[in-house]
Amino acid sequence: MRLMGRAGRPPQDPARRTERAHRILDAAAELILRWGYDKTTVDDVARQAGVAKGTIYLHWKTREALFTALLRRERVRMLAEVRRGTPATPHDLFAALALALLRRPLLKALLTGDSALLGKLVRQKWRGPGALEPSAAFDDYYTELTRLGAVRDLAGDHTLVIGSVLYGFLVAPGLLPAGPPADERIAALLADTVDRATATGQAPPAGTAHAVAQATLGYLDAVEELAQRKLDDSLNPAEERVT
Repeated sequence: MRLMGRAGRPPQDPARRTERAHRILDAAAELILRWGYDKTTVDDVARQAGVAKGTIYLHWKTREALFTALLRRERVRMLAEVRRGTPATPHDLFAALALALLRRPLLKALLTGDSALLGKLVRQKWRGPGALEPSAAFDDYYTELTRLGAVRDLAGDHTLVIGSVLYGFLVAPGLLPAGPPADERIAALLADTVDRATATGQAPPAGTAHAVAQATLGYLDAVEELAQRKLDDSLNPAEERVT
């Protein structure tokens, strides 16, 4: 295969540089799903992407930075998909998040600590509930839902409760003798369990549906914005930016 691109300075056109970065990430995603992180080298990625090895190091200084960028891109794409569905309630939100995670093996592996697929990357500390950040936005979201009477006050333990439900539904189905149910069924059961775990036991106050929908979309907007910013940082190192 003829190598395309060469070591040296990145293309000056930001669009071309970004396109090339995404082409490299596409190659990395294919290889890590085939062989796992520990067995995938920068040489492998370069051959798959059709670029010189040195070209990859123009975008990322280390192998870990390359694969971190890949995981950040996965998170951005997952959040964008969930946001397009305009979830209006926590039930809608967690059903959509669960389904999106189940369909993204790299993010699922990150959340469940699957070292067979992600190797030492699973020890990185940027994981969070539902592979979402920032935790402050999650706290603010549930504080607002509590204020609206849409969920009960868990005294700050909502992250623990919901994270445990999410983790359990991502891991346990694979242990069933008959095999896991369909992804859609798992997502529906997970959302129902979150509802039951956080329910107030009373009907939602009248007139709160719109406020709950606004809070839900506001939370998604916040985490999507941060995820995109982190991805941008991975695709455009600070030393290459024009200030």
